[in-house]
Amino acid sequence: MAEAFENTVREFIAENFLFRADADVANSQSLLETGVMDSTGVLELIAFLEQTYGITVADSEIVPENLDSIDNVTHYLSAKLAAA
Repeated sequence: MAEAFENTVREFIAENFLFRADADVANSQSLLETGVMDSTGVLELIAFLEQTYGITVADSEIVPENLDSIDNVTHYLSAKLAAA
């Protein structure tokens, strides 16, 4: 399941934030520090996750540990959906 999350998140990031076909992001790479996303991008990512997976991302969950890399988002989704 985590691999499916990873692929979906990677595809969303590539389509919405990487405007070059040859651009690539490592799973552990900080999306904020590298400029792939900004604060507005984080909100777009949250809206995507909520719509795609039927979850609600609480304000307290909007932290880099959950949303700043593909790995972090994948782990966050796995934990969030397991708890549901």
